[in-house]
Amino acid sequence: MLVSVEIPDQIAYSLRLDGPQASRRALEMLALEGYKEGQLSRGQVSRMLDLEFNETEMFLKDHGAMLGLTAEDLEQDSANLQKFLSR
Repeated sequence: MLVSVEIPDQIAYSLRLDGPQASRRALEMLALEGYKEGQLSRGQVSRMLDLEFNETEMFLKDHGAMLGLTAEDLEQDSANLQKFLSR
């Protein structure tokens, strides 16, 4: 789907949307916001940005989009893994 928006020049400059990569930068911003809001999965971000799995992981990490796991989640995962490995 093609979406066009008009942004005042000064705002486009502030958002770093004024160069040859403006469309890509806008797409990345949209994908990142959708992921952070829980509207997009990692797979959808990958497809949207045409990235491989590892590239998507790096993109999300570089932009501070964490998994949202708590310490308790990690402890439970560790306990489950230990239980599984001890079988």
